[in-house]
Amino acid sequence: MESSNQFLGTQPVGKLMGRYAVPCIISLLVGALYNIVDQIFIANASYLGSYGNAANTVVFPLTVVALAIAVMVGDGCCAFVSLCLGQGRQDTAKHSVGNAIEMSIAAGVVLTALYLLFQTPLIALFGGTVNEQTFACSREYFFYITLGIPFYMFGQAMNPVIRADGNPKFAMGATLAGALVNIVLDPVFIFGCRWGMMGAAVATVLGQVLTAALSVWYILHMKTIRPGRQHFRPDRGICAKTLGLGVTSFLSQISLVAAMAAINNMLRQYGAADPIFGQPEYAQIPMAVVGIVMKFFQIIISVVVGMAAGCIAIVGFNMGARHLDRVRDLFTRLLLAEAAVGAVGFVLAEFFPRQLISIFGAANESSYYTDFALQAFRVYLCLIILACVNKACFIFLQAMGKAAESTALSMVREVVFGVGFALLLPRFFGLDGVLYSMPVSDLLTFLIALVLIRQTYKELGQKEESV
Repeated sequence: MESSNQFLGTQPVGKLMGRYAVPCIISLLVGALYNIVDQIFIANASYLGSYGNAANTVVFPLTVVALAIAVMVGDGCCAFVSLCLGQGRQDTAKHSVGNAIEMSIAAGVVLTALYLLFQTPLIALFGGTVNEQTFACSREYFFYITLGIPFYMFGQAMNPVIRADGNPKFAMGATLAGALVNIVLDPVFIFGCRWGMMGAAVATVLGQVLTAALSVWYILHMKTIRPGRQHFRPDRGICAKTLGLGVTSFLSQISLVAAMAAINNMLRQYGAADPIFGQPEYAQIPMAVVGIVMKFFQIIISVVVGMAAGCIAIVGFNMGARHLDRVRDLFTRLLLAEAAVGAVGFVLAEFFPRQLISIFGAANESSYYTDFALQAFRVYLCLIILACVNKACFIFLQAMGKAAESTALSMVREVVFGVGFALLLPRFFGLDGVLYSMPVSDLLTFLIALVLIRQTYKELGQKEESV
Protein backbone atom coordinates (compact mmCIF):
# COMPACT_ATOMS: atom_id res chain seq x y z
CA MET A 1 0.00 0.00 0.00
CA GLU A 2 1.43 3.39 -1.02
CA SER A 3 1.60 6.02 1.65
CA SER A 4 -0.80 8.92 1.18
CA ASN A 5 2.07 11.20 2.25
CA GLN A 6 3.85 10.91 -1.13
CA PHE A 7 3.10 14.57 -1.81
CA LEU A 8 5.85 15.41 0.72
CA GLY A 9 8.34 14.35 -1.93
CA THR A 10 6.74 16.11 -4.90
CA GLN A 11 5.07 19.40 -3.91
CA PRO A 12 7.18 22.61 -3.88
CA VAL A 13 9.26 22.90 -0.72
CA GLY A 14 8.09 26.45 0.03
CA LYS A 15 4.44 25.45 -0.22
CA LEU A 16 4.96 22.46 2.07
CA MET A 17 6.86 24.59 4.58
CA GLY A 18 3.92 26.98 4.81
CA ARG A 19 1.37 24.20 5.00
CA TYR A 20 3.10 22.40 7.86
CA ALA A 21 4.98 25.18 9.65
CA VAL A 22 2.16 27.72 10.03
CA PRO A 23 -0.23 25.38 11.90
CA CYS A 24 2.68 24.15 14.03
CA ILE A 25 3.69 27.72 14.88
CA ILE A 26 0.12 28.54 15.88
CA SER A 27 -0.11 25.35 17.94
CA LEU A 28 3.07 26.19 19.86
CA LEU A 29 2.10 29.83 20.30
CA VAL A 30 -1.26 28.77 21.64
CA GLY A 31 0.43 26.25 23.92
CA ALA A 32 2.74 29.00 25.21
CA LEU A 33 -0.30 31.20 25.86
CA TYR A 34 -1.47 28.87 28.64
CA ASN A 35 1.22 30.10 31.02
CA ILE A 36 1.59 33.57 29.51
CA VAL A 37 -2.12 34.38 29.74
CA ASP A 38 -2.13 33.20 33.35
CA GLN A 39 0.77 35.53 34.10
CA ILE A 40 -0.88 38.52 32.38
CA PHE A 41 -4.11 38.18 34.35
CA ILE A 42 -2.26 37.39 37.59
CA ALA A 43 0.00 40.43 37.18
CA ASN A 44 -2.97 42.73 36.59
CA ALA A 45 -4.87 41.45 39.65
CA SER A 46 -4.03 43.98 42.38
CA TYR A 47 -4.42 41.36 45.12
CA LEU A 48 -1.76 39.14 43.48
CA GLY A 49 0.62 41.45 41.58
CA SER A 50 4.33 40.70 41.49
CA TYR A 51 3.96 38.02 44.18
CA GLY A 52 1.68 35.99 41.91
CA ASN A 53 3.93 36.88 38.98
CA ALA A 54 6.97 35.50 40.78
CA ALA A 55 5.01 32.37 41.77
CA ASN A 56 4.13 31.80 38.13
CA THR A 57 7.83 32.04 37.28
CA VAL A 58 8.64 29.48 40.00
CA VAL A 59 6.10 26.92 38.75
CA PHE A 60 6.72 27.45 35.04
CA PRO A 61 9.90 25.29 34.87
CA LEU A 62 7.99 22.39 36.39
CA THR A 63 5.46 22.52 33.56
CA VAL A 64 8.39 22.61 31.13
CA VAL A 65 9.59 19.28 32.58
CA ALA A 66 6.22 17.77 31.62
CA LEU A 67 6.45 19.39 28.18
CA ALA A 68 9.99 18.06 27.70
CA ILE A 69 8.89 14.48 28.21
CA ALA A 70 5.82 14.96 26.04
CA VAL A 71 7.71 16.45 23.09
CA MET A 72 10.38 13.76 23.33
CA VAL A 73 7.68 11.17 22.75
CA GLY A 74 5.69 13.23 20.24
CA ASP A 75 8.51 14.75 18.15
CA GLY A 76 10.41 11.47 18.20
CA CYS A 77 7.34 9.61 16.99
CA CYS A 78 6.72 12.25 14.31
CA ALA A 79 10.30 11.98 13.00
CA PHE A 80 10.30 8.16 13.10
CA VAL A 81 6.89 7.90 11.43
CA SER A 82 7.95 10.27 8.65
CA LEU A 83 11.13 8.31 8.00
CA CYS A 84 9.14 5.04 7.94
CA LEU A 85 6.54 6.42 5.52
CA GLY A 86 9.29 7.70 3.22
CA GLN A 87 10.71 4.16 3.21
CA GLY A 88 7.30 2.54 2.74
CA ARG A 89 7.24 0.91 6.24
CA GLN A 90 3.69 1.81 7.17
CA ASP A 91 3.12 -0.97 9.72
CA THR A 92 6.19 0.11 11.71
CA ALA A 93 4.90 3.69 11.64
CA LYS A 94 1.59 2.55 13.18
CA HIS A 95 3.44 0.58 15.84
CA SER A 96 5.39 3.72 16.76
CA VAL A 97 2.14 5.65 17.22
CA GLY A 98 0.66 2.94 19.46
CA ASN A 99 3.75 2.87 21.65
CA ALA A 100 3.91 6.68 21.79
CA ILE A 101 0.35 6.82 23.13
CA GLU A 102 1.21 4.36 25.88
CA MET A 103 4.44 6.15 26.82
CA SER A 104 2.76 9.55 27.08
CA ILE A 105 -0.03 8.26 29.34
CA ALA A 106 2.35 6.38 31.64
CA ALA A 107 4.74 9.33 31.90
CA GLY A 108 1.90 11.73 32.79
CA VAL A 109 0.68 9.57 35.66
CA VAL A 110 4.16 8.99 37.08
CA LEU A 111 5.17 12.66 36.91
CA THR A 112 1.96 13.78 38.62
CA ALA A 113 2.58 11.40 41.48
CA LEU A 114 6.18 12.62 41.89
CA TYR A 115 5.11 16.28 41.85
CA LEU A 116 2.48 15.76 44.52
CA LEU A 117 4.94 13.81 46.66
CA PHE A 118 7.78 16.36 46.44
CA GLN A 119 5.81 19.60 46.14
CA THR A 120 7.60 21.72 48.77
CA PRO A 121 11.22 20.84 47.89
CA LEU A 122 10.50 21.38 44.19
CA ILE A 123 9.11 24.86 44.84
CA ALA A 124 12.15 25.68 46.96
CA LEU A 125 14.48 24.38 44.23
CA PHE A 126 13.15 26.96 41.77
CA GLY A 127 13.41 29.93 44.12
CA GLY A 128 9.90 29.94 45.60
CA THR A 129 11.17 30.70 49.10
CA VAL A 130 12.24 34.25 48.19
CA ASN A 131 9.57 35.51 50.62
CA GLU A 132 6.54 34.13 52.46
CA GLN A 133 3.82 35.46 50.17
CA THR A 134 5.53 34.21 46.99
CA PHE A 135 5.86 30.76 48.57
CA ALA A 136 2.15 30.65 49.46
CA CYS A 137 1.12 31.65 45.93
CA SER A 138 3.53 29.08 44.45
CA ARG A 139 2.11 26.22 46.52
CA GLU A 140 -1.46 27.03 45.54
CA TYR A 141 -0.71 27.38 41.83
CA PHE A 142 1.55 24.33 41.75
CA PHE A 143 -1.00 21.96 43.33
CA TYR A 144 -3.80 22.61 40.85
CA ILE A 145 -1.50 22.77 37.82
CA THR A 146 -0.13 19.36 38.81
CA LEU A 147 -3.60 17.80 38.63
CA GLY A 148 -3.71 18.63 34.91
CA ILE A 149 -0.26 17.25 34.04
CA PRO A 150 -1.49 13.93 32.50
CA PHE A 151 -3.90 15.78 30.18
CA TYR A 152 -1.29 18.38 29.28
CA MET A 153 1.35 15.78 28.44
CA PHE A 154 -1.00 13.64 26.37
CA GLY A 155 -2.23 16.59 24.31
CA GLN A 156 1.31 17.90 23.69
CA ALA A 157 2.66 14.45 22.77
CA MET A 158 -0.14 13.74 20.30
CA ASN A 159 0.15 17.11 18.57
CA PRO A 160 3.19 16.21 16.41
CA VAL A 161 1.78 12.70 15.88
CA ILE A 162 -1.36 14.23 14.39
CA ARG A 163 0.85 16.38 12.15
CA ALA A 164 2.71 13.28 11.00
CA ASP A 165 -0.65 11.80 9.98
CA GLY A 166 -1.00 14.69 7.54
CA ASN A 167 -3.41 16.91 9.48
CA PRO A 168 -1.50 19.88 10.94
CA LYS A 169 -4.70 21.97 10.95
CA PHE A 170 -6.45 19.64 13.40
CA ALA A 171 -3.33 19.62 15.61
CA MET A 172 -3.50 23.40 15.65
CA GLY A 173 -7.26 23.45 16.29
CA ALA A 174 -7.04 21.07 19.26
CA THR A 175 -4.47 23.26 20.99
CA LEU A 176 -6.29 26.46 20.06
CA ALA A 177 -9.59 25.22 21.52
CA GLY A 178 -7.94 24.50 24.88
CA ALA A 179 -6.19 27.85 24.98
CA LEU A 180 -9.41 29.71 24.23
CA VAL A 181 -11.06 28.02 27.20
CA ASN A 182 -8.16 29.19 29.37
CA ILE A 183 -8.35 32.76 28.04
CA VAL A 184 -12.11 32.96 28.68
CA LEU A 185 -12.03 31.39 32.15
CA ASP A 186 -8.94 33.17 33.53
CA PRO A 187 -10.61 36.58 34.05
CA VAL A 188 -13.80 34.89 35.29
CA PHE A 189 -11.97 32.91 37.98
CA ILE A 190 -9.32 35.54 38.88
CA PHE A 191 -11.37 38.75 38.81
CA GLY A 192 -14.98 37.52 39.02
CA CYS A 193 -14.67 34.68 41.54
CA ARG A 194 -11.42 36.04 43.06
CA TRP A 195 -10.00 32.51 43.26
CA GLY A 196 -6.47 33.85 42.89
CA MET A 197 -3.76 31.41 41.86
CA MET A 198 -6.20 28.51 42.10
CA GLY A 199 -8.45 30.21 39.54
CA ALA A 200 -5.60 30.68 37.06
CA ALA A 201 -4.57 27.05 37.44
CA VAL A 202 -8.09 25.60 37.14
CA ALA A 203 -8.71 27.60 33.95
CA THR A 204 -5.50 26.19 32.50
CA VAL A 205 -6.31 22.59 33.43
CA LEU A 206 -9.80 22.74 31.93
CA GLY A 207 -8.28 23.91 28.65
CA GLN A 208 -5.76 21.07 28.73
CA VAL A 209 -8.53 18.53 29.30
CA LEU A 210 -10.32 19.75 26.16
CA THR A 211 -7.15 19.49 24.05
CA ALA A 212 -6.54 15.95 25.31
CA ALA A 213 -10.14 14.94 24.54
CA LEU A 214 -9.90 16.26 20.98
CA SER A 215 -6.62 14.39 20.52
CA VAL A 216 -8.26 11.13 21.60
CA TRP A 217 -11.04 11.69 19.07
CA TYR A 218 -8.54 12.22 16.27
CA ILE A 219 -6.51 9.14 17.15
CA LEU A 220 -9.67 7.06 16.72
CA HIS A 221 -10.14 8.56 13.23
CA MET A 222 -6.57 8.71 11.88
CA LYS A 223 -6.11 8.57 8.09
CA THR A 224 -2.66 7.18 7.34
CA ILE A 225 -1.21 5.79 10.57
CA ARG A 226 -4.20 4.77 12.72
CA PRO A 227 -2.86 2.02 15.00
CA GLY A 228 -4.74 -1.22 15.48
CA ARG A 229 -4.89 -3.20 18.70
CA GLN A 230 -1.75 -5.14 17.76
CA HIS A 231 0.23 -1.93 17.36
CA PHE A 232 -0.08 -1.14 21.08
CA ARG A 233 2.12 -4.10 21.96
CA PRO A 234 5.25 -2.59 23.58
CA ASP A 235 8.28 -2.89 21.31
CA ARG A 236 11.57 -2.01 22.95
CA GLY A 237 13.32 -1.32 19.65
CA ILE A 238 10.63 1.02 18.35
CA CYS A 239 10.40 2.84 21.69
CA ALA A 240 14.18 3.30 21.75
CA LYS A 241 14.21 4.67 18.20
CA THR A 242 11.31 7.00 18.94
CA LEU A 243 12.88 8.36 22.11
CA GLY A 244 16.28 8.59 20.43
CA LEU A 245 14.92 10.82 17.69
CA GLY A 246 13.01 12.88 20.25
CA VAL A 247 15.82 13.27 22.75
CA THR A 248 16.94 16.59 21.28
CA SER A 249 13.48 18.05 21.83
CA PHE A 250 13.62 16.69 25.38
CA LEU A 251 17.05 18.11 26.12
CA SER A 252 16.25 21.50 24.63
CA GLN A 253 13.36 21.75 27.10
CA ILE A 254 14.77 19.97 30.15
CA SER A 255 18.08 21.82 29.96
CA LEU A 256 16.05 25.03 29.93
CA VAL A 257 14.69 23.86 33.29
CA ALA A 258 18.22 23.44 34.60
CA ALA A 259 19.06 26.94 33.41
CA MET A 260 15.90 28.32 35.05
CA ALA A 261 16.79 26.67 38.33
CA ALA A 262 20.25 28.22 38.20
CA ILE A 263 18.92 31.62 37.16
CA ASN A 264 16.13 31.71 39.76
CA ASN A 265 18.49 30.79 42.56
CA MET A 266 21.09 33.32 41.43
CA LEU A 267 18.37 35.97 41.33
CA ARG A 268 17.37 35.05 44.87
CA GLN A 269 20.96 34.93 46.15
CA TYR A 270 22.32 38.08 44.51
CA GLY A 271 19.03 39.93 44.81
CA ALA A 272 19.32 39.53 48.58
CA ALA A 273 22.70 41.31 48.41
CA ASP A 274 21.29 44.20 46.37
CA PRO A 275 20.52 47.40 48.34
CA ILE A 276 17.05 47.63 46.76
CA PHE A 277 15.99 44.05 46.11
CA GLY A 278 17.44 42.91 49.39
CA GLN A 279 14.44 44.58 51.06
CA PRO A 280 11.59 42.05 51.73
CA GLU A 281 8.91 44.09 49.92
CA TYR A 282 11.00 44.14 46.70
CA ALA A 283 12.65 40.71 46.93
CA GLN A 284 10.32 39.07 44.38
CA ILE A 285 10.90 41.71 41.66
CA PRO A 286 13.99 40.24 39.91
CA MET A 287 12.34 36.82 39.64
CA ALA A 288 9.05 38.28 38.41
CA VAL A 289 10.81 40.45 35.82
CA VAL A 290 13.06 37.73 34.43
CA GLY A 291 9.97 35.52 34.24
CA ILE A 292 8.31 38.13 32.01
CA VAL A 293 11.37 38.39 29.77
CA MET A 294 11.40 34.61 29.42
CA LYS A 295 7.73 34.63 28.47
CA PHE A 296 8.45 37.08 25.65
CA PHE A 297 11.38 34.92 24.60
CA GLN A 298 9.08 31.90 24.70
CA ILE A 299 6.73 33.58 22.22
CA ILE A 300 9.59 34.19 19.77
CA ILE A 301 11.00 30.71 20.26
CA SER A 302 7.54 29.20 19.75
CA VAL A 303 7.56 30.70 16.26
CA VAL A 304 11.12 29.49 15.67
CA VAL A 305 10.49 25.96 16.95
CA GLY A 306 7.15 25.86 15.14
CA MET A 307 8.80 26.58 11.80
CA ALA A 308 11.51 23.99 12.39
CA ALA A 309 9.26 21.32 13.94
CA GLY A 310 6.72 21.82 11.17
CA CYS A 311 9.45 20.78 8.75
CA ILE A 312 10.25 17.51 10.57
CA ALA A 313 7.77 15.45 8.58
CA ILE A 314 8.96 16.99 5.28
CA VAL A 315 12.66 16.50 6.07
CA GLY A 316 12.17 12.96 7.37
CA PHE A 317 10.17 11.85 4.33
CA ASN A 318 12.61 13.34 1.82
CA MET A 319 15.63 11.94 3.67
CA GLY A 320 13.99 8.52 3.61
CA ALA A 321 13.15 8.89 -0.10
CA ARG A 322 16.67 10.28 -0.87
CA HIS A 323 15.42 13.62 -2.24
CA LEU A 324 18.43 15.43 -0.79
CA ASP A 325 18.24 18.49 -3.01
CA ARG A 326 14.84 19.24 -1.46
CA VAL A 327 16.29 18.80 2.04
CA ARG A 328 19.07 21.28 1.30
CA ASP A 329 16.61 23.80 -0.16
CA LEU A 330 14.42 23.50 2.91
CA PHE A 331 17.40 24.03 5.23
CA THR A 332 18.30 27.29 3.48
CA ARG A 333 14.74 28.60 3.61
CA LEU A 334 14.44 27.68 7.27
CA LEU A 335 17.65 29.40 8.39
CA LEU A 336 16.71 32.62 6.60
CA ALA A 337 13.18 32.58 8.04
CA GLU A 338 14.44 31.93 11.58
CA ALA A 339 16.91 34.82 11.35
CA ALA A 340 14.07 37.10 10.23
CA VAL A 341 11.95 36.10 13.23
CA GLY A 342 14.91 36.79 15.52
CA ALA A 343 15.31 40.24 13.96
CA VAL A 344 11.69 41.08 14.80
CA GLY A 345 12.24 39.91 18.38
CA PHE A 346 15.39 42.02 18.64
CA VAL A 347 13.60 45.19 17.53
CA LEU A 348 10.78 44.65 20.03
CA ALA A 349 13.09 43.85 22.95
CA GLU A 350 15.51 46.70 22.33
CA PHE A 351 13.17 49.50 21.28
CA PHE A 352 9.79 48.69 22.86
CA PRO A 353 10.48 47.05 26.25
CA ARG A 354 8.35 49.58 28.15
CA GLN A 355 5.30 48.65 26.09
CA LEU A 356 6.00 44.95 26.64
CA ILE A 357 6.23 45.17 30.43
CA SER A 358 3.06 47.27 30.60
CA ILE A 359 1.13 44.19 29.45
CA PHE A 360 2.24 42.43 32.64
CA GLY A 361 0.91 44.95 35.14
CA ALA A 362 3.90 47.29 35.46
CA ALA A 363 1.53 50.18 36.27
CA ASN A 364 0.77 48.53 39.63
CA GLU A 365 4.45 48.19 40.58
CA SER A 366 7.26 50.44 41.82
CA SER A 367 9.78 52.28 39.62
CA TYR A 368 12.39 49.69 40.65
CA TYR A 369 10.30 47.07 38.87
CA THR A 370 10.17 49.09 35.64
CA ASP A 371 13.85 50.05 35.66
CA PHE A 372 15.04 46.47 36.16
CA ALA A 373 12.60 45.21 33.52
CA LEU A 374 13.90 47.64 30.88
CA GLN A 375 17.47 46.55 31.57
CA ALA A 376 16.53 42.87 31.55
CA PHE A 377 14.84 43.01 28.14
CA ARG A 378 17.67 44.90 26.48
CA VAL A 379 20.56 42.86 27.88
CA TYR A 380 19.09 39.36 28.11
CA LEU A 381 17.75 39.35 24.53
CA CYS A 382 20.39 41.39 22.69
CA LEU A 383 21.53 38.34 20.66
CA ILE A 384 18.11 36.76 20.15
CA ILE A 385 18.77 36.45 16.38
CA LEU A 386 21.58 33.98 17.07
CA ALA A 387 19.38 32.11 19.54
CA CYS A 388 16.77 31.61 16.81
CA VAL A 389 19.29 30.28 14.27
CA ASN A 390 20.77 27.95 16.89
CA LYS A 391 17.36 26.47 17.70
CA ALA A 392 16.61 25.88 14.00
CA CYS A 393 19.90 24.03 13.64
CA PHE A 394 19.12 21.75 16.62
CA ILE A 395 15.76 20.66 15.26
CA PHE A 396 16.75 20.32 11.59
CA LEU A 397 19.62 17.98 12.46
CA GLN A 398 17.17 15.94 14.55
CA ALA A 399 14.75 15.70 11.61
CA MET A 400 17.59 14.43 9.39
CA GLY A 401 18.10 11.56 11.82
CA LYS A 402 21.38 13.07 13.14
CA ALA A 403 20.35 12.70 16.77
CA ALA A 404 23.91 12.60 18.16
CA GLU A 405 25.00 15.92 16.60
CA SER A 406 21.73 17.59 17.46
CA THR A 407 21.80 16.37 21.04
CA ALA A 408 25.42 17.39 21.57
CA LEU A 409 24.83 20.93 20.29
CA SER A 410 21.68 21.32 22.38
CA MET A 411 23.44 20.07 25.51
CA VAL A 412 26.37 22.43 25.02
CA ARG A 413 24.03 25.41 24.67
CA GLU A 414 21.61 24.70 27.47
CA VAL A 415 23.71 22.89 30.07
CA VAL A 416 27.39 23.75 29.57
CA PHE A 417 26.81 27.38 28.58
CA GLY A 418 23.28 28.07 29.85
CA VAL A 419 23.75 26.71 33.35
CA GLY A 420 27.50 27.34 33.54
CA PHE A 421 27.38 31.06 32.75
CA ALA A 422 24.24 31.57 34.86
CA LEU A 423 26.22 30.30 37.84
CA LEU A 424 29.58 31.91 36.95
CA LEU A 425 28.87 35.43 35.72
CA PRO A 426 26.85 36.62 38.76
CA ARG A 427 29.95 36.02 40.89
CA PHE A 428 31.64 38.85 39.00
CA PHE A 429 28.73 41.07 37.94
CA GLY A 430 26.00 40.39 40.54
CA LEU A 431 22.44 40.55 39.23
CA ASP A 432 23.72 41.90 35.89
CA GLY A 433 25.67 38.67 35.46
CA VAL A 434 22.42 36.71 35.30
CA LEU A 435 21.32 38.86 32.37
CA TYR A 436 24.67 38.54 30.57
CA SER A 437 24.51 34.73 30.68
CA MET A 438 21.97 34.52 27.84
CA PRO A 439 23.78 36.47 25.08
CA VAL A 440 27.18 34.98 25.96
CA SER A 441 25.74 31.47 25.69
CA ASP A 442 24.04 32.20 22.37
CA LEU A 443 27.16 33.71 20.81
CA LEU A 444 29.40 30.76 21.68
CA THR A 445 26.76 28.25 20.55
CA PHE A 446 26.37 30.04 17.22
CA LEU A 447 30.09 29.68 16.50
CA ILE A 448 29.75 25.91 16.94
CA ALA A 449 26.50 25.80 14.96
CA LEU A 450 28.20 27.48 11.99
CA VAL A 451 30.56 24.52 11.70
CA LEU A 452 27.67 22.03 11.75
CA ILE A 453 25.64 24.07 9.25
CA ARG A 454 28.56 24.06 6.82
CA GLN A 455 29.10 20.31 7.29
CA THR A 456 25.40 19.65 6.70
CA TYR A 457 25.39 21.52 3.40
CA LYS A 458 28.53 19.71 2.30
CA GLU A 459 27.13 16.31 3.28
CA LEU A 460 23.84 16.83 1.48
CA GLY A 461 25.69 17.88 -1.67
CA GLN A 462 27.99 14.85 -1.59
CA LYS A 463 25.13 12.43 -0.94
CA GLU A 464 23.15 13.92 -3.81
CA GLU A 465 26.05 13.30 -6.21
CA SER A 466 26.26 9.67 -5.11
CA VAL A 467 22.53 8.96 -5.49
